[in-house]
Amino acid sequence: MHRAPVALLLGISLMAGLSPQPATAGEIRVFCTQALRTSLQELGPRFEKATGHTVVIAVAPSGQLVKRLANGEPADLIIANADNIDALIKADKVSGPRVNIARAQVGLSIKAGTPKPDISTPDAVKRALLDAKAVAYSAGGLSGNAFENVLTKLGITDEIKAKARNGSPAAGFVVRGEADIAVQQIPELIAVEGAELVGPLPAELDQVTQFSMGAVARNSAPDLVKAMLTYLQSPEAQTVIKSKGLTPG
Repeated sequence: MHRAPVALLLGISLMAGLSPQPATAGEIRVFCTQALRTSLQELGPRFEKATGHTVVIAVAPSGQLVKRLANGEPADLIIANADNIDALIKADKVSGPRVNIARAQVGLSIKAGTPKPDISTPDAVKRALLDAKAVAYSAGGLSGNAFENVLTKLGITDEIKAKARNGSPAAGFVVRGEADIAVQQIPELIAVEGAELVGPLPAELDQVTQFSMGAVARNSAPDLVKAMLTYLQSPEAQTVIKSKGLTPG
């Protein structure tokens, strides 16, 4: 039996609400950065239902995904921060051009039900961080590096690092009562049950990360990759991405 192109199957199924049955089911392996984890966990099964193919998602910080790809671990599509995608294209590990998928802000969260601190200005953020008994963040990750830049701007690096709790998800520390404030990218904060988002950093301290997608060079499923890239830019996907605390595009 002739197998219809994946892009055609996806387009027909999304328009008609049907689940096509390909002659041979394929598989696409996606390397996904942590900020898009909850989005892909919802969109992956939708893509599977629409096409009859399997989506295997490996989630890790962007830097770790790049290392895994460089070490030869197989993948077909990678979602990471834009700078890393650009570097992978330059190294011929990813086929260009890069495709932007979403932007994420760094925010603060607390344990649900506790008073929200004022974070409307840089001075207010500084006071809130200094008043906290412990502050949780993910050192070494994109949000952790961004937060450390903020601490440098505020002049409180030593004070906060002395009482920091390091790990991901950072909001888990506030839920367990091990920290008063968690700092991480907003989609990672709102994914933790029992934590409550205070809000993004004020504009003067805003740290926005652009996330992008790229087809891994010489991948094993080029038709599936093309279909997945198209789907992840669709209005349906953008609605899901927005609901997870990101700005699509």
